[in-house]
This record gives sequence, structure tokens and C-alpha cells, in this order.
Amino acid sequence: MAGAISSTSKYAEITSEIPELRSDNFKIWKERVLLHLACTDMDYAIRKDEPAAITDTSTAAEIALREKWEQSNRLCIMFIMSRIPMGMRGSVEPPEKVKDFIKVMDEQFDTSDKSLFINLIQEFSSTKLTGVKGVREHISKMRDITAHLKKLDVIIPDTFLVHYILHNLPPQLWAFQNFLQHT
Repeated sequence: MAGAISSTSKYAEITSEIPELRSDNFKIWKERVLLHLACTDMDYAIRKDEPAAITDTSTAAEIALREKWEQSNRLCIMFIMSRIPMGMRGSVEPPEKVKDFIKVMDEQFDTSDKSLFINLIQEFSSTKLTGVKGVREHISKMRDITAHLKKLDVIIPDTFLVHYILHNLPPQLWAFQNFLQHT
């Protein structure tokens, strides 16, 4: 009985650590969903190729293997769908096989990552401080953009960010820029 309580609490702990899927967190979401499926031993259909269809000549072992794969496939798809918010489910139609489902999601979110990346880079390069007021907000905005880019595995070093912000200061703050560069 103690083993059942322990495994149930581990299951609940892993499930609670799966974030709600959003357009900007697919990688971590997928990693945690796959971890959960592995820890609960439901990932057989992800790890193994689909066995041959059952025929009149199939052995008991082949039938059992096919049934194990089908159950794993069905449970994986059901679990993955349960971890996708209702508002996003219409855009994700699950294929019959979990491997195909994961591939479709990878492709969909890879495209989403690319467009997010392009938008963030454009925002980063076009954001300018136009007045003396709002320097703190401008710096915060630039740091937020770099944090979002970091989630997409695009690292902008802090030293580059500082120099980029200083280089793009308006003329009213050039004296401040020169002071900082010489200290």
C-alpha cells in the first residue's frame, strides 16, 4: 500500500509540473509531457514502432504486443490532449498515432518559434529610446526581449545588450553615454 501512495504522489508531482501549453513554452511543455509519459510507463508507442496488424495467423505474443502498443498509443494521445488548453485544441487535430501527433506539434510550434523569433529580432532592432524620459522602461523592454529570445535558444550577451542600448541613446544622453564608456 505504501508503494501505491508513493507512486501516486510522484505521478501527481510530475503532472503538476507540466505548464499549460502556450506559443512560447512548447519545448519545456513537450519535455515535461514526455517525462510524465515515461515515468508512468505509458510511452511504449512513442519508443517502439507500430507492430504488424493482427491477422488470423498472429501468435498470442504478437496479439499481446499489438494490444500493448494500441493502449499506449491511445493513452498517450489522450494525455497529450488533456494537457493542451481548450482554446488551442481546435488548431491541433491529433493523428491516429502518437508519434505522428508529436511530429505535427513539433512542426507547428517550430513554425511558431520562427515567426516569434523574427518578430522579437525586429522589435529588438527597431526599439529606440526617443526621449530622455523612460530610460528605465526602455532598458526593461530590451531586457524582456532578450529574455524571450533566450527561451528560443538565442543568447544575446549582457555586454552586447549594454553596448547596444548605449549606442542607441538619443543625442540628449550622449554625455551620459560617453561617461559610461570611459569608466
